Amino acid sequence: MPPPPSRAPSVGPPPPGAALRAVAVALLNLTGLGLGYALLGRWGRAAVCWAATAALLWVALPADPDGVPGGVLVGYLLVVVLAAVDGGWIARRAAPAGAWRPGLAVGLGVVLLAVPAGGAVVYGSARDEAREQMLLDRLAAGDERVATASEQPFDAAKGEYGKALDVYRALGEDHPGSRAAKLVPDRLKAYYDAVSAPYAKKQHCEAVAPLTYLRSLPDSVDGKLLGDLATWPDEPLAVSLYGCGVSRLGGSNGGGSGGAELGELLRTFPDSASARQVGPAIGERIKAQVAALKGDEPCAATQVLRSLGTTASELPAESVKALRADADKGVVDGVYACGVDQFEDEKFGDARTTLTDFARTYRSDGRVRQARNIAIAAEIADDRPAAGKRLPPSKRPGGARMELVISNDAPNTVEVLYTGPVTGTVTLRACAGCERYSASEGPRRACKASGRNYPKARLQLPAGEYHFLYKHGTGATARVDSYSSGTRVQPGYTYTSCTYVIERSPFDLDLPLLPDPIQPVVSPWGAGSSR
Repeated sequence: MPPPPSRAPSVGPPPPGAALRAVAVALLNLTGLGLGYALLGRWGRAAVCWAATAALLWVALPADPDGVPGGVLVGYLLVVVLAAVDGGWIARRAAPAGAWRPGLAVGLGVVLLAVPAGGAVVYGSARDEAREQMLLDRLAAGDERVATASEQPFDAAKGEYGKALDVYRALGEDHPGSRAAKLVPDRLKAYYDAVSAPYAKKQHCEAVAPLTYLRSLPDSVDGKLLGDLATWPDEPLAVSLYGCGVSRLGGSNGGGSGGAELGELLRTFPDSASARQVGPAIGERIKAQVAALKGDEPCAATQVLRSLGTTASELPAESVKALRADADKGVVDGVYACGVDQFEDEKFGDARTTLTDFARTYRSDGRVRQARNIAIAAEIADDRPAAGKRLPPSKRPGGARMELVISNDAPNTVEVLYTGPVTGTVTLRACAGCERYSASEGPRRACKASGRNYPKARLQLPAGEYHFLYKHGTGATARVDSYSSGTRVQPGYTYTSCTYVIERSPFDLDLPLLPDPIQPVVSPWGAGSSR
């Protein structure tokens, strides 16, 4: 008998058992191992299956968080399905290449299908683990940003804090079931601790900005993710606003007057315990500064009182605004005390300015007259320091008065300031027709023209030491300077004085020649000599 053919004929009905063989080959090819082609002896086609599976493994391993690219996976599945269809078709039309049982092959194919299915499961698990590791790495990167930012001032670190928060927010909101997401609440607690570190150190002014930032986070982060942290910054921020604002009251530390922080506290947390302390704190500070007016630095205390009054008036609470009146009352006393202190410290120019402003601003105050007297004495002392050895008496002395007659032989007005047992000022109008004298003529001719009516001022002075300042007025050139002198007024004498202007050549300079120190006449009650 001739041997049977190696394969089924290409035409004619399928050989017996072809359907079962086709199912077996198709199942074996679906495993991606090309075993169906191997049973049929189609080694080239089997090699194609092996190459496709190898390519898939090369792309897929090690497992990546993103998995196998969709195009690669679709391509591989297409190859496997085509191999199953092709192998089944061939097995149905061709005779078997050897002695194998189709039923057993079907069972083997079903069993081997578990290989790719199990591989997919294992790969999916590996991919999930890779994804978890990727998310944990992101979490660690966020932690590192927080650690770096915590070593810098908040203004410089705010950007890093924002990037770290983006990481935590994405993990918690986009990957809620991941291991990294379960760690986010603890990380957010550490995040809040890092940002609010100045508050923990009681650096209240430095804590305001980071706490304000934390308080704004519920606007951009899910409240469920923040939990209790969403409302945590309220009390620390109120405490910091109060502490910072109170520390700046009066503007003594160069950081402002505290009004901005206290105003924010009263507007944002009006019912907080910190807000209720604002009024008493400002009131106590005002009392302390009023007491300080009697100390060594009344000018500084006055400046603080001004600042406290301004701050109180700008705050939203009416009870706090009312404190402005207490501060203003202290300022009135403070301005006067400051001027007196400046005079005693021989800051005569400052004392004159301060007390002149006091007399102009607080006209109804009982100290206005004395303030003007001290201002006059300060102006004299600025040119003649001996006039500033003591304050002008606050009360006029009793006893006899001596007359001083001052005549003006100058073609310009003259203001005479004097201080001693009494203080005051008089103004002599310009002498009509009076001329300048040469340096040699002045002492001989001044105030001695027969028949001329010289402008005069008559002062009634108690006995004592006096200082005078003669100031040129309307009609004088800018080169006519003031002149000061001093004398002692003794009981039983009358005194005269004469003012005039000399002209010196060849420079044509206008210089004042004011009286020599006033001297009494030789015999009491006689007419005084003219100087």
